Amino acid sequence: MSEILMDIQHLSKHFTVETNFLGKPVSVLKAVDDVSLAIQKGEAFGLVGESGCGKTTFGKILVNLYNPSNGKIFFEGKDLTALNEKARRSYCKDIQMIFQDPYASLNPRMTIGDIIAEPILINNLLPKDKVEERVIYLLNCVGLAQHQRNRYPHEFSGGQRQRVGIARALAVQPKLIVCDEPVSALDVSIQAQVLNLLDDLKEEFGLTYLFIAHGLNVVKHISDRVGVMYLGKLVEIAPKKELYANPMHPYTQALLSAIPNINPEKKKERIILEGDVPSPINPPAGCRFASRCFKAMDQCKENAPVLKEISPDHWVACHLFD
Repeated sequence: MSEILMDIQHLSKHFTVETNFLGKPVSVLKAVDDVSLAIQKGEAFGLVGESGCGKTTFGKILVNLYNPSNGKIFFEGKDLTALNEKARRSYCKDIQMIFQDPYASLNPRMTIGDIIAEPILINNLLPKDKVEERVIYLLNCVGLAQHQRNRYPHEFSGGQRQRVGIARALAVQPKLIVCDEPVSALDVSIQAQVLNLLDDLKEEFGLTYLFIAHGLNVVKHISDRVGVMYLGKLVEIAPKKELYANPMHPYTQALLSAIPNINPEKKKERIILEGDVPSPINPPAGCRFASRCFKAMDQCKENAPVLKEISPDHWVACHLFD
């Protein structure tokens, strides 16, 4: 049985939108709502869903950029949510993030050599006379030349800037990297290069990934297991091959049907979802997907489904499997 690196239990993040005259919340946005997930050591776990479903918020909680409203996060068996801020910060080097926008995430006034060296110096990982050697090594690992370390972010293309972001994440020798849509801002041809790079680095450094993306077509090439999120909740989790061959949740089926078909001999029916995503401020009482679901039943609008294991390691939150 695989070793669990991070165990997330009933994690929630709610943002106060409006308060009354006493300062008490009267309107709350439920960005992440009661999500439980175990990430195994050495795996790449893909997390997909539409924009605004809570994927990025979930990732930012894991890297300590947001404090959770409820729930627990166990990292190597240690409950991070029970620690004070100072103690929790000590784990930050073990859990790093690659951001969606490679330009906005890099300091434009620093050279890329200084950007990569900064986390090494802050965490006192190496003597100062060894830092430059480490920077050059990391640049080579991500496909950049050592003479480029004295250049600034604006002198690089989007794909090269994302490589700098990857090198910075690797600088502190993390165990888990949250990849927040790291290829969505890049050209399609560059996306493949960055995905292949991440896959190679995973093997070389023994990394674990939480890979966040919009579509199932992106995570297919890098993930071992995939979770599908809708409006702050996980609706399906399965090994990659199982999910693509046998999607169970209607939302997962709709996402897979949206992947472009490059083989004209294999015809597939496109599932068009009608209606709008409900507001996370006032989500429906039952299944949050019920108003758009083409298989919705009466009980879907009344009772919220829970994740059930319907086959080995394949979990679905849907009343069709009650």
